[in-house]
Amino acid sequence: MNLIWVVLLLMVFNNGHFSNGVGTNTSNRPEVLNIGCMLSFHSEIGRVGKVSLEAAVKDVNSDPAVLRGTELRLTMHDINYSGFMAMTEALQFMGTDTVAIIGSLSSISAHVIAYIANELQVPLLSFAATDPTLSSLQYPFFVRTTLNDMYQMAAIADIVEYFEWREVIAIYVDDDYGRNGIAALADQLAKKRCQISYKAPLKAQASRTDITDVLVKVALAESRILVIHATPIWGLTVLDVAQYLGMMGSGYVWIATNWLSTILDTDSPLPLETMENIQGFITLRMYTPDSERKRNFISRWKNLTRNQTANGPMGLNTYGLYAYDTVWVLARAMDAFFDQGGNISFSNNSRLSELNRGSLHLDAMTIFNGGKLLRDNILQANLTGLTGPIRFGSDRSLLFPAYEVVNVISTTRRIGYWSNYSGLSVVPPDMLYTKLPNRSSSNQQLHDVIWPGQTTEKPRGWVFPNNGRLLRIGVPNRVSYREFIGIVPGTDTFKGYCIDVFNAALILLPYAVPHKLIPFGDGLNNPSNTELVRLITAGVYDAAIGDIAIITERTRMVDFTQPYIESGLVVVAPVKKMMNSNAMSFLRPFSRNMWLVTGAFFLIVGVVVWILEHRMNDEFRGPPRRQIVTIVWFSCSTWFNSHRESTISALGRIVLVIWLFVVLIINSSYTASLTSILTVQQLSSRVKGIETLRTTNDPIGYQQGSFTGDYLTNEFGIHESRLIPLNSPEDYAEALRKGPKNGGVAAVVDQRAYIELFLSTRCEFSIVGHEFTKNGWGFAFPRDSPLAVDMSTAILKLSEDGELQRIHDKWLMRSACISQGAKLETDRLQLRSFSGLFLACGLTCLLALFVYFSLMIRKFCRHYAEESESVGSSSRSARLQTFLKFVDEKEEETKKRSKRRQLEWASSRNSGCKELPSTSNSSRVELSSNRSVSLGSGV
Repeated sequence: MNLIWVVLLLMVFNNGHFSNGVGTNTSNRPEVLNIGCMLSFHSEIGRVGKVSLEAAVKDVNSDPAVLRGTELRLTMHDINYSGFMAMTEALQFMGTDTVAIIGSLSSISAHVIAYIANELQVPLLSFAATDPTLSSLQYPFFVRTTLNDMYQMAAIADIVEYFEWREVIAIYVDDDYGRNGIAALADQLAKKRCQISYKAPLKAQASRTDITDVLVKVALAESRILVIHATPIWGLTVLDVAQYLGMMGSGYVWIATNWLSTILDTDSPLPLETMENIQGFITLRMYTPDSERKRNFISRWKNLTRNQTANGPMGLNTYGLYAYDTVWVLARAMDAFFDQGGNISFSNNSRLSELNRGSLHLDAMTIFNGGKLLRDNILQANLTGLTGPIRFGSDRSLLFPAYEVVNVISTTRRIGYWSNYSGLSVVPPDMLYTKLPNRSSSNQQLHDVIWPGQTTEKPRGWVFPNNGRLLRIGVPNRVSYREFIGIVPGTDTFKGYCIDVFNAALILLPYAVPHKLIPFGDGLNNPSNTELVRLITAGVYDAAIGDIAIITERTRMVDFTQPYIESGLVVVAPVKKMMNSNAMSFLRPFSRNMWLVTGAFFLIVGVVVWILEHRMNDEFRGPPRRQIVTIVWFSCSTWFNSHRESTISALGRIVLVIWLFVVLIINSSYTASLTSILTVQQLSSRVKGIETLRTTNDPIGYQQGSFTGDYLTNEFGIHESRLIPLNSPEDYAEALRKGPKNGGVAAVVDQRAYIELFLSTRCEFSIVGHEFTKNGWGFAFPRDSPLAVDMSTAILKLSEDGELQRIHDKWLMRSACISQGAKLETDRLQLRSFSGLFLACGLTCLLALFVYFSLMIRKFCRHYAEESESVGSSSRSARLQTFLKFVDEKEEETKKRSKRRQLEWASSRNSGCKELPSTSNSSRVELSSNRSVSLGSGV
């Protein structure tokens, strides 16, 4: 880069000499400040910028409060679109004590001049160079006083996402401005899972023939979303050629960056032919909020441009507003520079002095000593201009970037706004800054758009490439289950369930899909559908149809349509018929554990009810043998609700009610299960499901080419040595009949769709256990393919119309064995199905016993306190025997004895009142005895 720079210097200095501008201004505020300006006077931006800059300088110099006696002297040079001229003019400015350079520089010129500005530490301000890479740390003295194209590309990406498109074509000028802008667009689209499908670069000075050649290739591409990032110089020529090629009709979407709005604002009204070329376009315009200062400047514009209309009327574009504000930013920064004690001084560049040879006078190129301070003051700007609040962020870009979204019809029609704060909205961005940012999809809004072709219906955004190429669709060349898909012998056509579904979906699409079905596989073994899907990502196929299961591994590679058939993995194994009736059929409804627990609860409930009723119910009393018989009889009779013993206690009735409810449920379930066993054919299998296969070492069969083998290994840890690939239904049957001991398999694991077809003619096998995966079959397309979305919609329509079921019945309806009423033995009622009932009943019994014994202990302590004292606390066995006798005693006897004791206690109390306090115990006993006798004789 240094060598190029030196060569440029030599080219400039060969044309003349510079005066030495070295010196030191002793005054803190000089009378004049030299500001350089480089414009292309004949461009839309340059013409407007020239008028705005002159107006701004005049306004600054007429305001004594700004620079306080110092006059801005703006020297303008016409670079006439030339990068070389821009470099030479910049070098001339560097020899005339210039403290800053302002320009409507192109991005190409800005890159080169920024190196000069860095070397000589002169701030370079541009209100038109929008290349995103100019904001990098590589150019510390470059200050962009307009919006960065990175934000413009973010706005376009949001528009593409808003209308649910996925691919765009970029047409751009092949220079730093175009390439870097489109690179930023690609980055922003990637954040939305969108992409640029085709890039169409054009030379900066492209001829009409060059443009035609590029646009012909664009017309042959698939996408119809065209983003044009051009310059006003040749942008309209591109659109004229596109109109000639028929690329402005219905189905196309044109999104132009803000170069188009610049032309519309500057050169309006455009010729009628030009306006016809841009009907339905979407373009962006830099947003500047409404203000009194802006309105006043717009009203001045006619007077300012009165002498500038040699080439027709000139309107005010947004670059003119940014140009005006650029002068004010620089003026405010210079004022702060002087307030901080800055001086306008320059010093020699030692490296340039070393290069001084002959008459080149390189020492004329001097370094601005206050350049860093001035640059920092510029970046610390905080003022309000015609474009709104002016502040710079940490990346030296303006804060609060925003754009208007414009729809071009007969005139420009604003359909919304975009801001980096809240995305797309129909409310001006400055009204949203006071609210919390909301970038949710539901909050993104635009008004209706009128698209090319004068239609309000959103274009689909893509078509099949008009290049004569057919869509290459891979189809598995199966050797088994040809009902799903199979090649017609002797032809290159296919038939089957999957083919009929695909053709029916194609008919529902609103466009033709030229395609060619290509067989995949050798025709000897079933091919791997995973490999077929991988070939789509490799570009071998454009799509794949057939019996392709939608699994995680494949969804990472391609996009699938809506499933058109559901099919999870199941286990099929040999089964044997069981006799419907035999001597022990009545035991088959319940499992062994169920019988054991049910019998145990019958006895438990009988014992609990006996305990609760024994003291008060004569039917639960008597000799021990009779009581045991009562318990057993009462327990068994509750099954039939025929028990004769009545319950008296409240606790006993509660337990009996809960138990009778449990018996009702068990009885009903037993009856239903026994009926099914005696009327439906029963099947028995050693394999109960996938869990049985996991716990054994028996070989397992699976379909060759299927994902099943890898799934069993990765998800269930089944060793590969146990997995046997099988190629056809006949292989399934033979391996299952042999069994694991004779070189066969214990079971076959495959997708339900295949197994149901397999079982339709082989009744000695059956599905065992439950389906242990859930997936479906779909058609595979490349990532983000719009055809996948349209095909999914078509498949849903087929399902809603019943056509999908009719196709299924045509190919897959068979008299399956499961329709004969066969039922697996595993349908026995298990204990876990009734665990809640038994738990509730058991808790009720425990609670009733707890309450019962609590009451007994309380009564025992109250009625037998004296006996307990007489027995003594040391004889626990005596107390326990007394308590057991109390519990076994009938309730009426306890009450009689209690009443008798109360009478005796009352009698003894009355006698004791006539004795002295010192009466002995023996005297009390005697009196009590005599009183008892007298009571007895009185009665």
